[in-house]
Amino acid sequence: MARKDDAASAANPGRLKQIALTYKMTRRADSKIGLVLAAVGIVTFGVLLGIGLLIGYPVYLGILGVLLAFLAMAIVFGRRAEKAAFGQMEGQPGAAAAVLDNVGRGWTTTPAVAMNRSQDVVHRAVGKAGIVLIGEGNPNRLKGLLAAEKKKMARIVVDVPVHDFIVGDGEGQVPLKKLRTTMLKLPRVLAGPQVTQTNDRLKAMGDLMSNMPLPKGPMPKGMRMPKGGPKMR
Repeated sequence: MARKDDAASAANPGRLKQIALTYKMTRRADSKIGLVLAAVGIVTFGVLLGIGLLIGYPVYLGILGVLLAFLAMAIVFGRRAEKAAFGQMEGQPGAAAAVLDNVGRGWTTTPAVAMNRSQDVVHRAVGKAGIVLIGEGNPNRLKGLLAAEKKKMARIVVDVPVHDFIVGDGEGQVPLKKLRTTMLKLPRVLAGPQVTQTNDRLKAMGDLMSNMPLPKGPMPKGMRMPKGGPKMR
């Protein structure tokens, strides 16, 4: 029991520290976050307390108001923190890979399966919707990079749907903040064993970064392809 208590007490400061860091990060991009959260909490509590006074149960509705106020503040904080995080990542090389890492269970993601010297990059995700190729960079150059990757996969993976998206705000592109939602809306056409089989075949094919360590999250802007590396086909 003592060990469990020690572990719980050690975990709580970690969570509080993480919340504090997230709040600071959000405040840098959203200076009104504190006022918004305070307003949401006060309004939620005030509405429940007012209803309690009207029906004659101010104590019960007041307690419920406090709980719902914290819940509402948590929901609003989470959404605005997510928006601020996407705002800071948007436009950075590797931002799409960071989103893919959190797309959800059932997806296997491989960052930077193809890249050219201009740092246009293609990431891959495999799930019950099939294969999804995500390109980020110059749309014109990415068309050739995506086509080359699809042609390479067609020799190994048969009868598996392949979807491709280019991250951006232009016409026909998918904004970074909507990438995860877009992928989750794709129809599920593969069973679990088919997903595993597809992953195994693609792993056997190899990828650009199999022998080159890639840091998680957005890649540094100054990163360059090593000399002699793969060229865009």
